[in-house]
Amino acid sequence: MASLATAEACDSNAALIASGDVRCLQPIFQIYGQCRAFSGPIVTLKVFEDSVLVRELLETRGDGRVLVIDGGGSMRCALVGGNLVVLAQNMGWAGIVVNGCVRDVDEINGCDIGVRALASHPQKSNKKGIGEKHVPIHFAGTLIRDGEWLYADSDGILVSKTELSV
Repeated sequence: MASLATAEACDSNAALIASGDVRCLQPIFQIYGQCRAFSGPIVTLKVFEDSVLVRELLETRGDGRVLVIDGGGSMRCALVGGNLVVLAQNMGWAGIVVNGCVRDVDEINGCDIGVRALASHPQKSNKKGIGEKHVPIHFAGTLIRDGEWLYADSDGILVSKTELSV
């Protein structure tokens, strides 16, 4: 999949931005993983300090999709660690965006996948299996729906109702 520069996408899609069909996430994320630019259809997940459903989704074929996790912005534990990122890479996910924390940063940075998160935290999450898959989520000033498209690079993250042309 050809990468799409987010700044260029913003410049060439002003009408879609004005209509809300293309939205920029607030610049609150740290960059992890070797893929600084990634894109793909979105799979949404809403959890709070619980990574069971994260693993369940990442154990399925990624097919170039991006897992977008609304972890409620929790800074008390990590929702994604090195093992899950290796799993995501091996299952063909293009990237992971976490409204929350990651851990095992050195391991994640060795993976050929794109990861964005608010910060790193050494403590693991709970394992209760509570959360919702494929639901609309809202964070970083943006509503994000399952099936929309995400584009991330060093300049930021865009969400689009439809796939944007390169």
